[in-house]
Amino acid sequence: MRLPEVFSHRDFNLYWAGVVFSEIGVRATVAANLYHVYQLTGSTVQVGFVGLFQAVALVVLSPIGGAYADRLDRRRLLQASQGLAMGVTLALAIATLSGVGEPWHIYVSVLLNTAAATFDRPARQALIPALVPRDQLVQAYAIVNPSREVAVLLGPALAGLLIAAAGPGLVYAFDAATYALLVVVLMLVRTPQMIPTDTRPTLLASIREAGGFIRRRPIIYQLMSLDLSATMFGAYRVLLPAFALEILAVGPTGYGLLSAAPAAGALLGSLWIFRLVKSANSGHVLLASTFSYGLACVALAQSRIFFVAVVAALALGVADALATTIRHAAVQLETPDEMRGRVTSLYQMASRGGPALGDVNLGAIAGALGPMAALSLGGLVPMIVASLYAVRGGTVRDYSVIQPEATAA
Repeated sequence: MRLPEVFSHRDFNLYWAGVVFSEIGVRATVAANLYHVYQLTGSTVQVGFVGLFQAVALVVLSPIGGAYADRLDRRRLLQASQGLAMGVTLALAIATLSGVGEPWHIYVSVLLNTAAATFDRPARQALIPALVPRDQLVQAYAIVNPSREVAVLLGPALAGLLIAAAGPGLVYAFDAATYALLVVVLMLVRTPQMIPTDTRPTLLASIREAGGFIRRRPIIYQLMSLDLSATMFGAYRVLLPAFALEILAVGPTGYGLLSAAPAAGALLGSLWIFRLVKSANSGHVLLASTFSYGLACVALAQSRIFFVAVVAALALGVADALATTIRHAAVQLETPDEMRGRVTSLYQMASRGGPALGDVNLGAIAGALGPMAALSLGGLVPMIVASLYAVRGGTVRDYSVIQPEATAA
């Protein structure tokens, strides 16, 4: 079987491998953070505070991170953000392994790591066009997105094993090592000398320009609304510790497997991604995937048997991967090169801020109604929103992620 053309580029290969390995550590830490807080407090509400601290950093700093991604050398910006995250995670590892770790230590580390990521993520997305020809850009994003699911698959499963062996501290130490590796990989990646494309006199003017661009592109803000409907109300991850420990009674190893199952589903979904992102019916696939995501959340919430829960989580991952790849490809293809950092950062407020706020939302509802009722009700929201877009028609339903050359002017 012939590999996609994008793999013929040395620097893309290095970058892709480094990002995937680093993401394994990040995803392991995310799973460990949630489990660690629940282990210390026994409260889904306090587990939801992890998302609250993520949301604070994302909402406040994402636009600034995107502006700097269009002003500074993106490779060096990535190295700096990875170095900061490495130091924070290493400090949390030391505190946890020494037995003095408390919930507030976890919240502070989440806040600082998310702050670093607000500069990291826009730069990551905006750097890719410098590594591959434009006619292979869709292909590159279609590889990066599902490949990241390898990390989402391996990270939580690895976290479960490491927690069972030595506790969350070992997970944090591993994550710090993966940050260090990506810093080294970025030293080896060759990119053209970046000439800053953002010449606005102030950061605020730069951010306003990107906001105005999004307002003139209905497809982007409609994609954001679909994203938010799923992530703010179907934020299943915050409830997985309660499902694993209280409802299914499968312990930390079972928690790791349950956390990894959506990523395994996403990899299965990636078998269709190359064809679907070029399909003339991309909008139909997006709406069907969003509806299916909500349906899978309801199925997961109602599961009483571990095997059934894992199958529901697999289905959730398939739907999420298809919808996410189409959304991300559309945003990048609808955005000119000189504005990618800023637009990506504003979109990030939905794509990453939504899950963070969703953790708070679902954690609070679960505290009042229980985790099963919270996720069942939350899963109905993306089903309703996708159905409304399908019946109404218009930009999203009729959108096609094709012809990148024609969308970039």
